[in-house]
Amino acid sequence: MKTLFSFILLLSLFLACKSSKQNQETTALPYQPLPGDKIANRMGDSITTVVLSEAQWKEKLTPEEFRILRQKGTEAAFTGDLWDNKKDGLYTCAGCDQVIFSSNAKYESGTGWPSFFRPDDENMIKRDTDYHIGYPRTEVLCARCGGHLGHVFEDGPPPTGLRYCLNSAALNFIESKQVNNSK
Repeated sequence: MKTLFSFILLLSLFLACKSSKQNQETTALPYQPLPGDKIANRMGDSITTVVLSEAQWKEKLTPEEFRILRQKGTEAAFTGDLWDNKKDGLYTCAGCDQVIFSSNAKYESGTGWPSFFRPDDENMIKRDTDYHIGYPRTEVLCARCGGHLGHVFEDGPPPTGLRYCLNSAALNFIESKQVNNSK
């Protein structure tokens, strides 16, 4: 009887571990645009999605950008080059250069990551539930390329009460004078 009980217990543990591993493998990047998909920005312009193979992403991105954007990594707090950036301009996805956030919505959250209270264009981000650390958080993804940008929390300032907490390595910054000079 003891042997049967031990066998059932071991079998249950084995199946639970295997199921957990399968769940981790199938939830890597839940939102992924398809080749040829179009997304519309707030102005109604049609924007083509960016779909690359893993090898192409590795070639295009730095190792840190790849770890964060494609493998859902997080940079250490206070280490990114944009967390305390106070210049006026636009923040784009480091994977596809899509404008995601503006300095008009950036604020100092004290967390050590770039924080915003709203995206520049709500259509340019996707949200997904992330259980990676054992409890649900809302993950923020680039709608154009599916890259992991960070997370959004409900402890931000007015007018939205949201805190988009993003990785510097997932973003590029275009200073306002550069934007104005390109027109």
